[in-house]
Amino acid sequence: MSRIVQAYYDNHADREWSRLENPYSRVEWLSTLRLMDRYFPDTGHICDIGSGPGRYAIELLQQGYQVTLMDLSSNELALAQKRIEGLGLQAEAYLCESAINMHVLHDQCCDGVLVLGPLYHLLKEEERSQVIRHAYRILKPGGVALLAYINSWGVLKAGVSEFSESYRDPEEIYKYLQEQQLHENEGFTQCYFTIPAKAMEEIKAGGFEIITYAGAESFLAGMREEVSRLYIEDPVVYGNLLQAASETSEAPQYRDATEHMVIVVRRPENSEFGG
Repeated sequence: MSRIVQAYYDNHADREWSRLENPYSRVEWLSTLRLMDRYFPDTGHICDIGSGPGRYAIELLQQGYQVTLMDLSSNELALAQKRIEGLGLQAEAYLCESAINMHVLHDQCCDGVLVLGPLYHLLKEEERSQVIRHAYRILKPGGVALLAYINSWGVLKAGVSEFSESYRDPEEIYKYLQEQQLHENEGFTQCYFTIPAKAMEEIKAGGFEIITYAGAESFLAGMREEVSRLYIEDPVVYGNLLQAASETSEAPQYRDATEHMVIVVRRPENSEFGG
């Protein structure tokens, strides 16, 4: 993975910790927690690949899971360790590696895998496929993984309120109907946007069974300003919408047009790794 991406996260570790606390991103947070609660096994070892500062790892540790954290940013991992140990919790390991170097993890070492960031930043299909194959390899047969992508269709919708000035060029609008590779000066850092069908294709090629997929922001996708306003002006309405959005993130009528797409997959029983 690019040193540009590593430098970005090294420089923004605290921002990554606080990002999921803002009123709009809380939708993504609750939807993802719901998917973890619904599809992960009740106990076991979870590998959090691209763990960042450990927000999801902490939730899992508090529920009694064993958790290994891996991230390419040493600053993110240091913050994760500080937060985890500050709560009196203990992770299995903190591994400072890119997701494409997942070979440091043993075959069939975990019952569940989170890949909630690395696929946002891998511009080459062969690198994304490598991450997917390794996620398959480290899972026990029957194990479940959550893999996230940034969805171009959802970014197109969000752009109406967040960066509409770029749509003065109509070609910019139509770019979001397909996958995109954005370099450092085009996005928040080097990043990859895709569309649902392409993401499913990549994951199926890695041998996984797709259980379901979700749009993390559900029907609130692209409504950052409105959601943030309701958080201040009408907390009851905000709370009701947050709950409903997290509960409907898998609904077909919403999930194809949200910024964050989370695909829930299973390694088939009696399967072998041949990659």
